[in-house]
Amino acid sequence: MKSPICDLLGIEFPLLAFTHCRDVVVEVTKAGGMGVLGAAGFTAETLEVELSWIDEHIDGMPYGVDLITPASLAVSDEDTPESTLAKVPEEHRDYALNILAGHDIDTGDVYQNQHGGAGGFLTHKRAGSIIDVAFSHPIKLIANALGVPPRYMLEMGKEHGVAVAALVGAKEHAVNQVEAGVDILVVAGTEAGGHCGDVSTMVLVPEVCGAVQDSGVAVLAAGGIVTGRQMAACMAMGAHGAWTGSMWLTTTEAETSPIVKQKYVEASSRDTVRSKYRTGKFSRQLRSPWTQAWELEEAPQPLPMPMMSLVSEPALAKVTKLAEGGHTGAKQLATSFVGQGVGLMNEIQDTRTVMREFMEDYLSATERLAAVIED
Repeated sequence: MKSPICDLLGIEFPLLAFTHCRDVVVEVTKAGGMGVLGAAGFTAETLEVELSWIDEHIDGMPYGVDLITPASLAVSDEDTPESTLAKVPEEHRDYALNILAGHDIDTGDVYQNQHGGAGGFLTHKRAGSIIDVAFSHPIKLIANALGVPPRYMLEMGKEHGVAVAALVGAKEHAVNQVEAGVDILVVAGTEAGGHCGDVSTMVLVPEVCGAVQDSGVAVLAAGGIVTGRQMAACMAMGAHGAWTGSMWLTTTEAETSPIVKQKYVEASSRDTVRSKYRTGKFSRQLRSPWTQAWELEEAPQPLPMPMMSLVSEPALAKVTKLAEGGHTGAKQLATSFVGQGVGLMNEIQDTRTVMREFMEDYLSATERLAAVIED
């Protein structure tokens, strides 16, 4: 295809797949797109293992890595695990435990032996070591999911000929990213799963494309995109391709909990909620009694990143484990990140099939547009 994204990244089809599953990374890339490994939560050692596996299975084809290095984080490199945990109020842990107890879950071990790291988010020092690991592998793209990429990431990208991308949810953020020197903007509307802003994809994409059209920076549309016709629509608005995430959560290769995967398949587009109560910044996830409990008036105020994750993640990890074992209350509470496109995710299929159907749908959409023009 004639797209700046294809030329820049050396891929055949301008579809990028954000995923935490290395198998999906490989399958998407081999099918003509680009797999991007979400590295939040990895240490330098575990990321090395994952990228080495990808290198062994991807046949030299292009892939990328996505990191979360927030511009603002309520901990620093000087914080120890103990001092980080000390910043988490008992009120929030108690509230989380009460939610679990209300669903007949034993809460005695939820916060035992908890590690007080940054909750999967990188401080400046940790970011440097993770970035070094990423650039020691033949990646073709590196992305920062929150805020302007660290200067070190931008410099390493230039040095290694690796495209640097950044996710944005507002026009002014996009302009700031261009001024910082990124190569690709991932323009994510509020429909997106995970961290997202409050402007819809249909409005945000043309708004950003108009603001940066003379910059030479490539634009990927994101947010609720799970079909080829949606990508075609975004490209008609000025985008050069699409960045997708949620649609890979229901693939057979995905490491998504089977309980959550089935919930995704059964959910409608109205069954998500955008809330600060998972990470400390607004993120979209599947609605459940867990998310609803945090929206009640008596719930404590959300904590800043990463402290909110230190409350939510241990509790939800136990919920998921018990749900997979058949615990009724845990099945009800189970939730995870997903966008509003979940209403279009109605089957569990292998990654290659999802890619093929996406491409076919894109081609059908462009043919319909061409027919309208000809008429």
